[in-house]
Amino acid sequence: MTGPAPARKKTSRSVGFTLYGAAVVLGAVAALTTACGTDFYEIPIETPIQPKLDVSAFQRVLVAGFVAGGSEDVDANQETVRLLRSQLRTKSSLRVIDADVMPLIDIAQDQNKAANEEPTTATNGNGASNGSAGSNGSGAPSGDHAAASQTIQGQAMPLPKSIKDEKDLEPYERLFANTAYWKKIGEEYQNPLIVTGTVLFTPHSRSGMVTREQEMIDAYGRHRVVPVRTYMDRKGFILRPKFVFIDGRTGATMYSESHREEILYNSQQNTPALSSYFELMDRIVPDFLSALSSQKIRGTRVLLK
Repeated sequence: MTGPAPARKKTSRSVGFTLYGAAVVLGAVAALTTACGTDFYEIPIETPIQPKLDVSAFQRVLVAGFVAGGSEDVDANQETVRLLRSQLRTKSSLRVIDADVMPLIDIAQDQNKAANEEPTTATNGNGASNGSAGSNGSGAPSGDHAAASQTIQGQAMPLPKSIKDEKDLEPYERLFANTAYWKKIGEEYQNPLIVTGTVLFTPHSRSGMVTREQEMIDAYGRHRVVPVRTYMDRKGFILRPKFVFIDGRTGATMYSESHREEILYNSQQNTPALSSYFELMDRIVPDFLSALSSQKIRGTRVLLK
């Protein structure tokens, strides 16, 4: 009962002594190296990161446009298209197509209006005919026609013209599932990779305790920087983009990813909305580019001679 306990303590002290001794030896070696003037070299290295998408089948990319909402101080559709096209020109092997920015909100509204008109036309033309194609004798559609009717009714849900939050964006998601529409767009631009999606840029405020650094002078006149907890009102913006990558040959969605970034300032600080938008996009763009092309993480290694 008494034998194992001292052995465990001895082992613990031995390990601690060994680590301490190793630290002393390493320190001595470092001091000796410095004293002898040993040269060292800082070598830059790059670690490649493979893209999330295989875009080898495409030579061109079309950043079409975005369903955008939130702050009225920034045209998030225009700004996002311009920024992504600029980034892709310099950091992607795909040729960027210069085209007018697509007003996707208006396009979705037009598609929704057409979907509302189709059931009315079908009823006026075929509703009074018993035994007609797609009817089971009781006037109700059957089989594929029933499914088509449900699809049309689903697409005819109203779309909010003013987008203020994520809930307002949800009805617009079906625009990206309209493969016939995106295939037609792809045919117009020689079957490129199409980049589209949604962007929500909204003002945001928050109050609470925050930690900030404050410079203080102690009793001996020395300057010290100490963390101080204070209550503060802050305001800023939240950026929520969703990127949808569509195959222009088929109109089908290949991949999509969502992001969320937030920035807050002192309530007395007057920061323009456009400046905050670009600051937040700077955090997101590297992830966007990594979906299309291989990126490299740069670092350094130190070699002793």
